[in-house]
Amino acid sequence: MKHQRGVILIVSLVFLMLLTLLGTSSMQNATLQEKVAGGLGLRDVSFQLAEALLRTAEASVSTPGFSQPECSTPLTCLPPPEALTLSAGGAGGASGVRWVASSGGFFGIQHLGQTEDPAGMVDPVEPQALYRVTAIGIHGTARTVLESIHTGERRIMWRQRQ
Repeated sequence: MKHQRGVILIVSLVFLMLLTLLGTSSMQNATLQEKVAGGLGLRDVSFQLAEALLRTAEASVSTPGFSQPECSTPLTCLPPPEALTLSAGGAGGASGVRWVASSGGFFGIQHLGQTEDPAGMVDPVEPQALYRVTAIGIHGTARTVLESIHTGERRIMWRQRQ
């Protein structure tokens, strides 16, 4: 009978430890990818909600007879800072915007004043009222804030705020 030294046992334990590390690393990577995909899904839904609210608010601006008082001070004509933290409808913040709650978020409209030469319009017949429409889409932990500048007839600018 030969004397066994146990080298095979040590080698197999090392291989088992390497396979365990590889499996653990793969599980951590899969978990991370699932979290990232979930966050992207929330962000996409909040963007879609904000776009729908933006179009709803723009439709109300485009209705015949729509009117709203102009911003009273330069401070109230700035993009509303509370849009990045707003959690309830109504009048709020330094901007004085009245926020309308809707399913999935809020929207607010500011009357910025009149212009005789809005961007992209060829030979406007009369001065055009300019409105800033701000829409906030909220889904889960994701928040999307979209703004557009709109005349009574059409959108002339659009942006996403961070």
